[in-house]
Amino acid sequence: MTETSLYSEDYLKMYNAVCPAGRPGNTDELDGAVIYFASDASSYTTGQTLFVDGGLTSV
Repeated sequence: MTETSLYSEDYLKMYNAVCPAGRPGNTDELDGAVIYFASDASSYTTGQTLFVDGGLTSV
């Protein structure tokens, strides 16, 4: 089975160059954030936005 990409090779080169993580993320990397917000550990957390984006919003 071949893996398909939503993005062209040129786009990925540009994205990887500007994203601090140097690569696109994958869905498995959201697990920790989802588990945190679904758990009692987040009981005192209100009105927050957690960016799971490899540091892209900090650029």
